[in-house]
This record gives sequence, structure tokens and C-alpha cells, in this order.
Amino acid sequence: MDTESTTVRALVPRAAVSRITRRSFLAGIGVTVAGLAVTACGGDKTIAPSKPLSDDVEGQLNYYSWGDYEDPADLDAYRDKFGVRLQVDAFGSNEEMIAKLAAARGTSGYDVIVPTGVYIPQMVAHGLLDELDHSRIPNLANLEERFFNPPWNPQSRHAACKNWGTTGFMYLKSLTDKTPTSWADFISLARGPAKGKVSVVEDPWEVVSIAMGAMNIDPNTTDAKSLSAARNILVNQLAPTIQGYNSSITSIVSGGSYSLLQAWNGDARLTLMNESDPDRWGFVYPLPTANLFTDNFAIVRGTQHPGAAYAFINHMLDPEVSFRELQYIGYQTGVKGMAEKGKAADLPYPELLFPSDEIVDRLVVATVDSATQERTEILNQMQARSAR
Repeated sequence: MDTESTTVRALVPRAAVSRITRRSFLAGIGVTVAGLAVTACGGDKTIAPSKPLSDDVEGQLNYYSWGDYEDPADLDAYRDKFGVRLQVDAFGSNEEMIAKLAAARGTSGYDVIVPTGVYIPQMVAHGLLDELDHSRIPNLANLEERFFNPPWNPQSRHAACKNWGTTGFMYLKSLTDKTPTSWADFISLARGPAKGKVSVVEDPWEVVSIAMGAMNIDPNTTDAKSLSAARNILVNQLAPTIQGYNSSITSIVSGGSYSLLQAWNGDARLTLMNESDPDRWGFVYPLPTANLFTDNFAIVRGTQHPGAAYAFINHMLDPEVSFRELQYIGYQTGVKGMAEKGKAADLPYPELLFPSDEIVDRLVVATVDSATQERTEILNQMQARSAR
């Protein structure tokens, strides 16, 4: 690559709207991840070691992330500050990324990657990630406690939060005289005034969580009776009302075909920003809970540029860089003080960028567990029923 003409290579154009495209690939979360890691690491499980860390920042960094998921200006600033030749490759799903790393056994050539939090325990178990040396990332201190110390990555031992978000739903205010507040209200609207104009995301965990929320059951439950009850609600009650399964909603709302849409908060915000009459829409962070998802910076076991990797993560966690990232991507970063910066900058729809602590405190993290396959089967059955 010619460093004079371009030192950053992104494989997905800005017009693809990075975060929406990135979320849409999460359908089927976790169905194959464990199998991919185990299968690819079958036989010789040896992982090539990382290059020993020194005080040097090497002249190269190979970064593997979701398409167009960083502000090019922030990548350029890193390159210029450290004199690093930066190569950015894009993956379309966690499964794709993990399969490549597992097959390479430490020889993929990548230094920093961006896995979703729910996948990190499996990646650690299979030796795909280096433990972070916090002394090389002083900006880790900028992370809010809930994102510095999540249960699946205690004390940011193997990763550092890059972005986070949650799930809710958009609705046309003309559908009801009341303000909906819950997943039960979502189902009621779907079976009533919104029937035939309903959209849900194409993600098994997210869709099944609608029914679990309506029944006030932990969405991560693996209980057979609870899953059976959720199947009945989703297949027999909700599926007949659904017009589409859409993980990307920005291009479908303006046409008038939908009046009730399950959506990720950042995607809903971007949709409203593109609407000619956004005031006709409301957005709900539904009770009792929803998914709290995070994407994270992690260092690949086998990195040959550890100094450059640490310098990159520390750079991206700088508050000023982080705020630019928030504005570019449309999702929170986990760095302290972002809401205050957003208020000062008068960013549009701040409530969709900065959910209150009360809302965030009741969110849960999706798990990859023994019910993952059944959730996928429920979604498949719903789609078949909706197509009738």
C-alpha cells in the first residue's frame, strides 16, 4: 500500500451507514460462534505468541473492524501522531471474524479487532485474545464503571469498550392516545392498530426478548416452559401482524408501510433525523428490560505490533476522539462526560444517544447459551408464519 496516497483502507463506503449495517449482521447471534472457534482450533490448538511488548510503537497496525465504524479523521490523527501505516479491513459478522482468527491460530496478521461483548468469553477461552496491559492504556480510566467492569469482561481484562447501545421500538403517535411503555404494549399495538405494519429486527435473541419482556421473564432464560410460552406468543400472536423483519430501518420508514418498529436506539435516531415529520413518531425504551450490547477493542493473540495496538486503543479512548466517534457513528462510547458534551453541542435527539441511568440500569446483556438454537428456530418459525 502506498502510504503517500492512502494509509487507511476501508472496505465499506460511508453511504452504507456503518452502525446499521453492522447491527444487521447480528441475526443468529451466537448460533455458530462456539462451534466455529472449537472447530477451527481443532487438532493443533497452539496459538502463535504475540511479539514481546517494548516501549516502541511499531510503524504498522492492522485493524479488523466493522465496515465504516470509525471516523476517518480519528484514524488519520492516529496515523499522523505515531507515524503508523494503518490498514483497516472490514468483517460482516462476529462469526466471520472469529473463524478467521481461530483458523489462523495467531498468524492472521491482525493486531486490534472489534468483537461484540457477548463473544469475548468464548474468544478468551480459545486463546484468541491477549490480556490487556492497563499501564499502556491510561485512557481506560475514562470509561464509565459499568463499561470498564462488565460481568463478561471483568476489569476490562481482555477488551475495552468502543461503543454501546440498546433496543426499543418506534411507533406512530397516531396509533394510540396512551404512551406505550413496555413490550406488552408493543404486542398490544401490533395486534391492534398497527397490525400488518409491524417490523422486528432479524435477530433471534432480540425478537424472543419481546415475548419474555411481555411475560416479565428474564430474556436470557433457558427454561423450556418459558421458551415454549414465548414461542406461542411470537408465532401465533405476533408473527401474523408482521410485515417485515428489518435490522436496518432508515430506508423503510418514510414510505409509510410501517407504523410500529423494533429498533436499536442509534438506528432510530438516524431514522428520525432523516424524517420530514419526525414529531409524529415516538420511541420507547420498553419495560421491563432490553439488550445492552457493546462492541470492544481487543488485541489479537499473535499480534506483531503490540506497541502500535496499545497506542491505537489509548488514542480512541481519548475524550475528544471519543466524542467525534459518537457523532460519526451515532452510538455512545462508554467514555465519561459524553452526555455533557452532547448537550453543550446541542446534538439532535439526545435522549436516543444518552439513555438515562435509570434505563441503562435495567438493561441486560444477551448471552450465548443452551437456548440460542431454540431462539433461532422460533424466529425461523415466525418468518414462515408471517409469509403466509
